[in-house]
Amino acid sequence: METFLSQNKQFLPGPLFTSLADLVRKKRRFLDRAGGNFLRYQNIVSQIPDFVPSEKNVDAPAVRAGISSDISQQERQFLKARILQLAPWRKGPFDLFGIHVDAEWRSDMKWDRVAPHLPDLTGMRILDIGSSNGYYMFRMAAKKPLFVLGLEPQSAFYCQYLAVQKFVDQKNVFCLPAAHEDLPGMDGYFDLVFCMGILYHRKSPVDMLKDIHKNLMPSGHIVLESLVLDGRKSLCLFPENRYAKMRNVYFIPDLSVMESWLLRAGFQDVRCVDVTPTTSAEQRKTEWIQTESLADFLDPSDSQKTVEGYPAPVRAIFIAKR
Repeated sequence: METFLSQNKQFLPGPLFTSLADLVRKKRRFLDRAGGNFLRYQNIVSQIPDFVPSEKNVDAPAVRAGISSDISQQERQFLKARILQLAPWRKGPFDLFGIHVDAEWRSDMKWDRVAPHLPDLTGMRILDIGSSNGYYMFRMAAKKPLFVLGLEPQSAFYCQYLAVQKFVDQKNVFCLPAAHEDLPGMDGYFDLVFCMGILYHRKSPVDMLKDIHKNLMPSGHIVLESLVLDGRKSLCLFPENRYAKMRNVYFIPDLSVMESWLLRAGFQDVRCVDVTPTTSAEQRKTEWIQTESLADFLDPSDSQKTVEGYPAPVRAIFIAKR
């Protein structure tokens, strides 16, 4: 965390540097005194040896560090046991010294839908809200941005990021164990903001979009991925209790409503670049999650509905400019 400040101080205006330094100090104190899951997962990461990978590749479907012959079979078994303890691995895949981390989500499939629509990332200042274990940050790192800063408040996902970064060691990728709400005002600072799979967890989605808009520089871009209703009838679903067994889902808009939200928040040149139903080819149970997955969230007699009777998950990607 401190490395982000030291490496990018020259690119941070004085008041902003001070505010971010305060946040970093706060989060450092939190991690140093952490209990519960944060302490448990940090202890697991601390047990991971400092293996040196002979090669790295973050510009591939499976973000890779090392090959099988870099370490012994006994060392690989030890490493796999440690990274399995960091489960659930939601995003991936990763390949660490020949260990294929087959995460619940084939995030490379989503990346392939996003990547063709991205602007040139060279030299950009990028924020990834809810960055999970950093899969998308590592994929962006290959495009030579100035930096990618992730925000991930969940203990397991943040510590997964620490474990992967230990080996891929991308100097332009950083992550804070913080929520979007923790970030100080960064008016007009970022060139690009990623907000993937986050908005439907917010009780006030337009307010979040306004915050993102404010933090973008003029002509900066947002990449927004969300659950949607596949249609243009200006409708929005508000689940009574749960959606696909998730309690913290609030608003699922159709395509017209999402575009209206973005326009209302001040964005322009709004484009819906992809609409894709979620299938078991992209989200499924593996040994790396030990929890339920898509098949468990759908009506067993009708895969077009969730277990609650709502339309089955469809996700869309929107790109817009400030």
